[in-house]
Amino acid sequence: MKDIRKQNKFTQNDMAEFLNIPVTTYASYEQGKRTPNVRKAAELSEKLNVKWTIFFGVDVRDSSN
Repeated sequence: MKDIRKQNKFTQNDMAEFLNIPVTTYASYEQGKRTPNVRKAAELSEKLNVKWTIFFGVDVRDSSN
């Protein structure tokens, strides 16, 4: 996640502001200590241009199809 963020030239602060969450929460996402909820994952995926399911383990299925 960190590499993708940096490739898009965003800071952790940029991402936290975009998601309207504390920087510490966003940092926890990158460190794998927390997982974003589905809504935040969708927002992140749009901002970073990745599929939203990358933020979850193999147990999460994309039921949008």
